[in-house]
Parts: sequence; structure tokens; C-alpha cells
Amino acid sequence: STASCGSGRRGCKKALCGVKPTQNGRKWNVNVWMSVRGRSRSDVVCMSAEDQEEEKLPSASPVSVKELEEEMQARPKRGLEVQEKTVPSPLEFEPPRESLPQLLCSRTVDTVEDIKLHLLRKYFPNKALQQSKIRPLLIVLGCGWGGHALVKTIDTAKYQVVVVSPRNYFLFTPMLASSAAGTVEFRSICEPIRASNPYIDYIEATCIGIDHKNRTIQCVNPSGSKFSMDYSYLVLAVGATTNTFGTPGVDKYCHFLKDIEDARRLRRSIIDQFELANIPGLSEKERSRILTFAIVGGGPTGTEFAAELSDFLKEDLKRHYKKLITKVTVKLLNSGGSLLGQFDAALRENAIENLQKNKIDVVLNARVVEVTDNHVVLKSGKKIEYGLVVWAAGNGTRALVRHLMDTIPEQNQAKNQVAVDWWLRVKGTTSVFALGDCATSDREPLPATGQVAAQQGSYVARLLNRNVCTSCEIPVMLPKEISNDLTPVEFESLRNTMVEEKKRITFAKRFQFLSLGVMAYVGGNKAIADVDAGDIQVGGISGRLAFFLWRSVYLTKQVSTRNRILVLGDWIKTRVFGRDISQF
Repeated sequence: STASCGSGRRGCKKALCGVKPTQNGRKWNVNVWMSVRGRSRSDVVCMSAEDQEEEKLPSASPVSVKELEEEMQARPKRGLEVQEKTVPSPLEFEPPRESLPQLLCSRTVDTVEDIKLHLLRKYFPNKALQQSKIRPLLIVLGCGWGGHALVKTIDTAKYQVVVVSPRNYFLFTPMLASSAAGTVEFRSICEPIRASNPYIDYIEATCIGIDHKNRTIQCVNPSGSKFSMDYSYLVLAVGATTNTFGTPGVDKYCHFLKDIEDARRLRRSIIDQFELANIPGLSEKERSRILTFAIVGGGPTGTEFAAELSDFLKEDLKRHYKKLITKVTVKLLNSGGSLLGQFDAALRENAIENLQKNKIDVVLNARVVEVTDNHVVLKSGKKIEYGLVVWAAGNGTRALVRHLMDTIPEQNQAKNQVAVDWWLRVKGTTSVFALGDCATSDREPLPATGQVAAQQGSYVARLLNRNVCTSCEIPVMLPKEISNDLTPVEFESLRNTMVEEKKRITFAKRFQFLSLGVMAYVGGNKAIADVDAGDIQVGGISGRLAFFLWRSVYLTKQVSTRNRILVLGDWIKTRVFGRDISQF
């Protein structure tokens, strides 16, 4: 069907503005009114010529269907005119950004809906279980910030949700350094994924391949057996690996700090180094080497672990290893000219000054090019001996993400992360979303933080809860009784029906990150905090006030009441009794 479009084009077949040529004997015209013409940018209004006259809106000239078809064949396709594709093409359309007050209002409404859904699950399980007989299968790959937030927010009455991950818990990663030093216990910062939403299913496996055309994934379980699963929607939330930059010896000799197993291994190794240095007959030089702790990477992970280790040394190990404590050296190596690049310059300097006061040797412009069994080699040629080395130098790409990027032509410009559109859909697919560290938008790059991933996970869950047509080139809100997984032919039919009934079609809102700032612990009960409110920078805080803010935020951000009580109890226990130095 064709019609005259208010944009000036004839024969327009755009996904959201085509109409039938006649209705009850009247000629129909279509106008897409944006905010510059007095309409909301998120609305598309279809009216007849008579309706336009009543509202005093400009009307396009009536033309015959034959004339339109002839012109369509003669002129080249351009702009947003829809081509016969089953995969969304790169969009020229840019959805509007909300102002800070609008964004805060939207987030408030979202929070109210989330609370309502949570209370329904907890206190009215019978209503929560009133599920339709046939529900789309939503598979979530990963239990990190993005996957966990989605699982907490998704409406399981509308979707059958299955989480596939090699681990069955969510980990509060900002406190991983604290657990490695013994300030908090490992289980205090973990929540089982099944406890996040009692109506989801979990499968312990690793996804090794994605066939987005046939909507299947290939997995392998811990015993090595392989199996496949079909899906209606797939959410890629697998995070990232630690980036070794191909440096020789890193995988063999370095400790990492990415998961709870890394923290447990590192905590034991710290005590092992002291017990090893306490063996009789060692030279003073060898004891000093054994008790040299080298940390590579000046980001939040490396900096906070150096700070936590410094506290562990002076508050606890000093009491138990009085003869050895003078031999201890902590070195923080960073390839750049400063630490914590995402912070304000004054806060970065404050962090370096505080670390040095806590006897941490901060070495800048020190790029590590090789790691051996007892020393690291810098680009300058200098060798630094160590007893234990921790590598915390950036994020790398997982093999699954690389495999998916290689199979999608639209991803040929992507480098280390999957390219997504405004609505977090993987470019080149119709049913795959990507969140967190494994995804990026070339139009609006975001930092690789848990704060971003959590907001993205909640956004995708609400997108699905609100019945948005995610298979449309521009996602739109659909009536509740209509499935949101439509083929182009099905959507064309639905669109024409809505146009005939003069129903308003609303675009789905884009994802918009609400930055609240960044914080980092720098040792000695001091921290730094760069506080934001969206795009507005509120200011920087340092010292004990920032430390109080750091602990308050991390306590409230725990994902359950159980975790909050456990973390608070660990802090009190550490303050009163000190950290445990047992080997286990």
C-alpha cells in the first residue's frame, strides 16, 4: 500500500508511516510530526486530509496510486525508506535524549514498577505464576551486573527466563579487593542467581557459539558435554577478561583479580609469602624479594587492591610478623603518567599522595613488557624483583564475543566489543542484546563499570516487559495483546490496522546512562569520590568524608538485605578483631 507522506516524499513505505490509500472513500495522507512542529518526538500521528484541515495542519496533495508506484520505481531509495530486509539496517534516526529532570522522573516511574513486580513475586506468588501457556524463551548469558539486573527486573509471567553461566552467583566486584585482603568475607559479596528471581531457571554451562540466524546457542557443561538451546531472545552479558596485551609470562606467573576464585587464591598467596619468608637460613636479600608485592595497573582494581593490602600489612600482619614487616615493599606500576584516569586531576594527585603516605611505591610511566618467575621487565629495560605479582591492567575480549563479531557483517568495524544501537540491540541481529563490558556504542561510548551494566540490564528488561517491537527497525510500543516479536509482514499488517484506527504509535526510548559518579578507596580509611548527577559534575570529595560516602554507597548498593548485614558485620568484625590470617 502507498500514500502521500507529509515529509514531502511520495510512495513512502517507511516502517512507521505507510497507510492504505483510501478509507471510507476519503484520501488519506500521513504526517510525521516531530517536536519542532509542536508534536512530541516520540509520537507518530496518522490523519486524514479532513482531520488535518480541522487541526490546521498542512496537507499533502492527493495523487493516484499508479503515479506513486511509477515514481517509486524511477527514483532511488534513500534516507529512512524501508528496504526488504529481515535485519535492522544502520539507522539515520537518532532518538531524543531526555533532560536530567525528565530522566529522573522516568527512573522514578521505573523504580515504582520494579517494586510492584518484586512485591508481587514475594507476597502474591499465585498471581506471579499466572503465566501464559506459551512464553518466549529469553536466555541470559552471564551473572554479572547486567545479567543480574535484568533477572531482577524481568517479568517472568511474560517470558521463560534461563540463565546460562559457568558460575551460579552474582559478585559485587567493587569489593573484590577488600575480600582479597580479608576486610570482608567472600560469601558476603555474593548472591545466588536463583535467589535473585525464584521464577527463573539456571544452567551451569559455558556458551561457546551463537547462531543468531537460527536463534540457537551451543554450550558445554563442566563435564565437557556439549548441547544446543533455541531462544526467542538472547542477552549477551558475559563481561570481559583481563587484558594481558600479549605480554610474555603474564598468564603463567601473575595473579588476577576478576572473580571470587582469584581473590581466594590471592589471599592465600599473601599469607604464603610471609610463611615462606619466615623459613630459617634465607638471606636478607631473598627475604626482601619474597616480601615484594608488585601490582600492575593503575585503574580502580589495582589501586584499591594496593590500598587494601597496605591496610592489611600495617593493621594485622605487622602484629603477627614483627620481624618481617620491615622487609615488605608494595609497588604499584602503571604504564601511564597518572593513576585512576577517570577521575579529576586534583583527585588523582590526592590519591597518589595518600598511597605514598601509606608506604606504597607508585611507579608511573612503567610499562611491563615481560614477566619472569622472579622479576618484571619494564619497557625502559629496568628489572623489578618480586615475590608476588598481581596483573590488573585492563579488559580483554572473550572468545564468544569475538566469534559473534566475526559472524555478523555489520560488526566489521567493531574492535574489542560488540557494537550495539540506541536500544542495546546487537547490530546485524533482530533478537540479540548486549550489555556491560562486552558491548559498546560508537555513537555514545560508555565506561566499563558495573554502574553502566546494571542500568543497561534493567533497561532491556523493561523494554521487554513493556511489549516493545524489538524486531522493528525503530522499536515501537505495541498493544499488550500483540507479541513483540513480529516479522516484517506481521508488523506491516499491524501498522496499517493502527493507522486505520488512528491510533498513536510511540517510539521506544533509547538507553540513557545516568552517571552518579565514581569512587575509589586509597587506604588509611580515606577515599576519593567524583560525584555526578547525569551530565552535571557536582564536585570532588577526598579524605575521610569520601571514605564514609564510599562505604555508605557500597553498603546500600548490595543487592540484598542479607548481603548488607553480612558486609556490615564484616566491617565491624575487622575493626574489633582484625583480619583473619589463616591459610585455607
